[in-house]
Amino acid sequence: MIRVLFICHGNICRSPMAEFVFRDMVEKRGLGDQFHIASAATSSEELGNPVHYGTVNKLKQYGISTSGKYSVKLQKKDYQKYDYLIGMEYRNIRNIDRIIGSDPEHKVCKLLDFSENPRDIADPWYTGNFDRTYDDIVEGCEGFLNDLIGKGLVSEQIR
Repeated sequence: MIRVLFICHGNICRSPMAEFVFRDMVEKRGLGDQFHIASAATSSEELGNPVHYGTVNKLKQYGISTSGKYSVKLQKKDYQKYDYLIGMEYRNIRNIDRIIGSDPEHKVCKLLDFSENPRDIADPWYTGNFDRTYDDIVEGCEGFLNDLIGKGLVSEQIR
């Protein structure tokens, strides 16, 4: 089982969007049983809060629910629990490194590092552009899944 933790600043916009988009993506491809997928924050600002309404509304357009998700904070012990700790932007990576201490197994990366155009995913909390965030997250999740398949870490189901 591949354990993936998506991480952003508050765990109410980008990282839960990535969590639920990626979960939907692998489920639709019959790969859900090969993953444990979650998300977390690098800050305590939104701890316990539900997913931002902009993310909820955007995902609802695609039939994806975020029901039951509340912000949680990344902990040092998560480094051992997860195979991939995937941030949305360089500031997330800097804060992840501060929390976990070091990354000797090279588990920490940015989501769009798996795309053909590596870059940060802008925070829609500030931009208000949940459409762009969604497009970037889909691009990153597709690249990540294709990377795992290409490395033989995920077995595609024949239907």
